[in-house]
Amino acid sequence: MHLELESTMSLPTKSITYYYFLYFYNNEILKQTIMDLKLKYKIWLETEDKNGVLGDGKWYLLKAIDETGCLNDALKKLGLSYRKTWDNLAKIEKSLGFKILEKQRGGASGGQTTLTKEGKAIVKAFDKFHEKYDEIISNGLSEMRDEILKETKKK
Repeated sequence: MHLELESTMSLPTKSITYYYFLYFYNNEILKQTIMDLKLKYKIWLETEDKNGVLGDGKWYLLKAIDETGCLNDALKKLGLSYRKTWDNLAKIEKSLGFKILEKQRGGASGGQTTLTKEGKAIVKAFDKFHEKYDEIISNGLSEMRDEILKETKKK
């Protein structure tokens, strides 16, 4: 943004005008920044000792595996590495105490990975949570943003 002050103004008036401009400009930046905020949140399951087990990221992965029927295709779709993801899936199964994936090794048609009944239940639970609460949480952000704007205008 360009600021041009008239040269016929006296120096103190220029200073007042300039500082008023900075105050107004900064408030407009704050207002625009706040209006541009988008709510992002994550949910996850964790153990009593606060070790994360399963969250939105793995939910996306499980959904992709269910859609593609193949771990490698799901990884490509999400841009994830095989080794780290495989280790994380094994940790999830160990923490939960049950399998979430059924794996069939390759052959002429290649391997296949599908969700177990429990894996599908996890996806369904996360789906239902997001269907029920995403709009409520987004509305909460709008209210919070409006409150911030209201409070910053008081200054």
